Amino acid sequence: MRKHDHLHLTPATLVRMAADAVMIQIGLITALSLRLLSRTVFESDLSASQFTQIAREYLSIYCDRAWPLTLIALVVFYFSGFYTYGRFYQGRYKALVVGQAVSQSFLLFAFATYFFSGGLEMPRTVLIMAWLITLTLLVGSRIWVKLWEQFVRPEREARMQPTKVGGRHVLVIGGAGYIGSALLPKLLDQGYRVRLLDMMVFGEEPIRNLLDHPRLEVIHGDFRHVENVVEAMRGVDSVVHLGAIVGDPACNLDEALTIDVNLSATRMIAELAKEARVDRFIFASTCSVYGACDEMLDEHSVVKPISLYGNTKLASERVLLNMADDRFAPTIVRFSTIYGLSGRTRFDLVVNLLTAKAKIDGEITVFGGDQWRPFVHVDDAASAVARVLEAPKALVSNEIFNVGSNDQNYTISDIGKLVHEQVISARLQLSDNDDDPRNYRVDFSKIRNILGFEPEWTVEQGIEQVLEAIANGDVKDYQDSIYSNVKYLSEEGTAQLSRDNWARQLIEDLASQ
Repeated sequence: MRKHDHLHLTPATLVRMAADAVMIQIGLITALSLRLLSRTVFESDLSASQFTQIAREYLSIYCDRAWPLTLIALVVFYFSGFYTYGRFYQGRYKALVVGQAVSQSFLLFAFATYFFSGGLEMPRTVLIMAWLITLTLLVGSRIWVKLWEQFVRPEREARMQPTKVGGRHVLVIGGAGYIGSALLPKLLDQGYRVRLLDMMVFGEEPIRNLLDHPRLEVIHGDFRHVENVVEAMRGVDSVVHLGAIVGDPACNLDEALTIDVNLSATRMIAELAKEARVDRFIFASTCSVYGACDEMLDEHSVVKPISLYGNTKLASERVLLNMADDRFAPTIVRFSTIYGLSGRTRFDLVVNLLTAKAKIDGEITVFGGDQWRPFVHVDDAASAVARVLEAPKALVSNEIFNVGSNDQNYTISDIGKLVHEQVISARLQLSDNDDDPRNYRVDFSKIRNILGFEPEWTVEQGIEQVLEAIANGDVKDYQDSIYSNVKYLSEEGTAQLSRDNWARQLIEDLASQ
């Protein structure tokens, strides 16, 4: 038995054992009482003296048999992991484990009393009813505790917790990723107290140089779990939600996983933020929600995503805006296709990928090439989030902002040519094979006019930055899975998650529009 499986007789453990013992007693007493009642009803010629005698017999049965039944059951429960929280007991089939343990307890009790006492000395109907009642009580109590822990207690704590710490405390969910690792240093430099909630899927390396910062608090946790979000949201007045499975290929690996991470978790996080009365809620969306269109698109344009990734982001936007009221006013930022280096650089994005292939492989292969995309450097994307946090609340509440600049709308072939200009030795190849039908040019006038946001980086500068990183040895193998969302998830595997029917239906509705 592993060390952490040992029984620790803490007050909480003793209370759980006592509660189980009481439920066993209730099951046996109720079964005996029901048996006595049935005899009274169906044996009409039963005299008062006979009733008294039977009642005494049943009382004697209870006094003689209650304690061995309880003792056997508690021993079985212990070895089943009830009090040591064994692996099977903590699994998703806890009710099955509880049912099996209760059944084993009653069978052992029946065999023990039969062989050691020369007979069962208890009506079979009483034993069966006691088993059923005890099973119902024990399974029901576990279900209630689970529901309380997952829904009731976190909501109460969210209602009771303070909501502000000096107006400068922000929670960044998924902040150790591509954009988050660029955002954290900006917020810390601006004087924010930052709390990070992240599973650290790619390790701590993207933010290693920030871990000792006095105003940074890091919580390793899954933002799909309500208890982790409640803990992380205590005392904050702003939430930046960056956590998601990003990119079409990565999202297509597991549809249910993508829906749960990108949509279901977003709704839960927003509900807790609303209960906690956070002042600002910033949600990271994508220009992929525009799908395919030859016109210049702005925040009021029709959105029709053509990928699972875009659909989950659009569905999340609608969930958030439908929740908006006078105390919850989210801001949605739709990022352009991102390029450049951050703490956790990606090479599954077109600018970075073509640059690396040109420098290392000597080839620039462009698929299709005529499709339009807007682009923005990862550092500018992070600056846009910081700008939203700093802006007067009235300017950003319930608003959607495209993040980028009009002069960084390029076709994919344009990107290939820009890379070729800096890596002349590479061979530029244009291929008609294009599996990505997205095509959109985006207008960024709103974020420029309202928030004064102008990107500092150009695509040419981003290409130069990637080339320098490769030349300096900062990037040794751009094909390493650590640089690719889809490769990493394919190699490491995906977690087993719940499937939320409401989220799946919303995705299907959006796709059919």
